[in-house]
Amino acid sequence: MRELVLVGIGTGNPDHLTRAGEAAIRAAEVILVPRKEGKGDLADLRLAICRDLGVEAKVRLFDLPVRDASGDYRAGVDAWHDAIAAAWVAALPPEAGTVALLVWGDPSLYDSTLRIADRLSPAPRIRVIPGITALQALTAAHAIPLNRINATVLITTGRQVRDHGWPEGADRVAVLLDGETSFLSLDPDGLTIWWGAFLGMENEILVHGPLSQVAETIVRVRAEARAAHGWIMDTYLLERG
Repeated sequence: MRELVLVGIGTGNPDHLTRAGEAAIRAAEVILVPRKEGKGDLADLRLAICRDLGVEAKVRLFDLPVRDASGDYRAGVDAWHDAIAAAWVAALPPEAGTVALLVWGDPSLYDSTLRIADRLSPAPRIRVIPGITALQALTAAHAIPLNRINATVLITTGRQVRDHGWPEGADRVAVLLDGETSFLSLDPDGLTIWWGAFLGMENEILVHGPLSQVAETIVRVRAEARAAHGWIMDTYLLERG
């Protein structure tokens, strides 16, 4: 592999792909597409993009390893990233040349693809084509700006909210990678939430309002959607005051 091109493909709408992303996918000699158990829709979307661009013959599918969550979190993630890098290499033909990897959302925002790419040896040239982020899709869906005037926005994870509560000094908190509705651990008094799932897709779901009034609704519709689809990707923005 001489070059690895990480192409951000947005949050579920094929129209999120930029012209730069299209050009990079067409120019690649091999396109890696992960298969994740229980999340066939994600592979199907990537394959549909490749079909639309007429490059499906270049696709190499690989099974995404499952992270061992039984022990230390960081050690488990580290081992998981090693396994993913090995899966990339195993899926490639000899003399792969330029390889494109279609990344959900954007490779720079709470995504580990760049860190996994650092594990490749010999190291290929890395090129990143930015995509639509989950936060962009969320604020666009709700038709709101990310920040209030001259105010702060802190981007964090559900784990951080659950373990440490509301970040000190933050006016708004954007939460990614929250599989456990960690907003339930916060005192809802004075908090407003903008929540969205399947952003940009046909089955997009949006909920907005005072957290004290809509928290139970989000928990319910999230559980129903996950049961219906077998998976869910969601994110939310919280505001205090």
